[in-house]
Amino acid sequence: MAKTFKSISAQDITPTHHNAAAIDIGAKFQVAAVDPQRAAEPVRSFGTFTEDLGRLADWFAECGVRTIAMESNGVYWIPVFEILDQRGFDVVLVNARDAKHVPGRKTDISDAQWLQRLHAYGLLRASFRPKGEIATLRAYLRQRERLLDYTAAHIQHMQKALMQMNLQLHHVVSDITGLTGIAIIRSMLDGERNPETLATLHDRRCQASVDTIRQALIGNYRDEHVFALRQAVDFHDFYQTKVAECDSEIQGVMRRLRDAAAAPAAKLPPARSRKKQPNFCGFDVRGLLHGILGCDLTQIDGLGPYLALKLVGECGTDLSAWPTAKHFTSWLSLAPSNKISGGKILSSRTRKSKSRAAALLRLAATTVGRTETALGALYRRLSARVGKSKAITATARKIAVLFYNTLLHGMVYADPGASAYEERYRKRVLANLQRRAKSLGYVLHEAPAPG
Repeated sequence: MAKTFKSISAQDITPTHHNAAAIDIGAKFQVAAVDPQRAAEPVRSFGTFTEDLGRLADWFAECGVRTIAMESNGVYWIPVFEILDQRGFDVVLVNARDAKHVPGRKTDISDAQWLQRLHAYGLLRASFRPKGEIATLRAYLRQRERLLDYTAAHIQHMQKALMQMNLQLHHVVSDITGLTGIAIIRSMLDGERNPETLATLHDRRCQASVDTIRQALIGNYRDEHVFALRQAVDFHDFYQTKVAECDSEIQGVMRRLRDAAAAPAAKLPPARSRKKQPNFCGFDVRGLLHGILGCDLTQIDGLGPYLALKLVGECGTDLSAWPTAKHFTSWLSLAPSNKISGGKILSSRTRKSKSRAAALLRLAATTVGRTETALGALYRRLSARVGKSKAITATARKIAVLFYNTLLHGMVYADPGASAYEERYRKRVLANLQRRAKSLGYVLHEAPAPG
């Protein structure tokens, strides 16, 4: 029996938001549009100075606007968003993919009118943006990441200067900014040139021998290269002080969040690993996170304290914005994006995404692939079957589901181990073979033990 579909006329479609407005964001001016029934001049242009944005908010208030839609355009939308949000409007940062097809000739005015019409009929999806202290925490964390990127560039400059002097220090120590490397470099800058004396500065935990370090420190000390090395070290030290200032601000925000949250029901479990992570914060991140969330995210394999903190900064402490874990992984672009036409799946590739949270989860998946855990066994088996790229995505999705269930439902994760995963996989394969053999009229029997 053929299906019948009821046609919907234009009169049957009613606006969802009768008091909606929209703004086409620009670098030098903003074009705002309201419902034509609310103003004789429904489209107006405003400058980007703070006084201009104040007049924009006043005009919206005169027109009875409650909710405003805008697209993200570089960083130009941020002051507009924050000022209107402070004035009490419900500001929605919409997904640009939903509004990119503007009918007719494209202008700033038509963009604003089309955006207002779509928002009035509820056809725009709001992008997720954390609020309150979480937004502040996210801003500090992103600033810290930028400072670490700048620091990494100057570490490369240090390596280049050493290489120009044929000092192979970065080949015999894993990190030239570690205890051994930085002590030797600072002694060089103080005037020491004797390789035997410099080699004695190695830390007892350094795996390279004293003789290997001595041979690596025999080089050609030219003044211009030493000068470049000195400036790179000075820049490195400067950014390290700025990172420490960022850590102080992050700690303050986390303490305020912890004081506002309810006390955890359970005590903080022992740490899975006591090894310090690179670029770690200078305070107890794990303890403060437990006080804020009431759970320990670091029990999930692949999530260290700093990575868990960055995930909370990107996603917030309340994941109720996503009804299920499937919605959450779809937002992260870690789930298949099925394109179906005529009942046939044309494509199921995951969408391209610039999500920072997804990038963090992929990093966690890459790390966990080298561990003897259930998630590590999952990654290795998928990597052998479908390739590393798809294995990283699938493992990242699994970690995202564990993160969602732990944060929203209070799940306590316990790693069953790689052997338990392999045994469960073996049973699943055996059950599939038995079912297939039965469908063909055969019965599988276990082979007798040899000997």
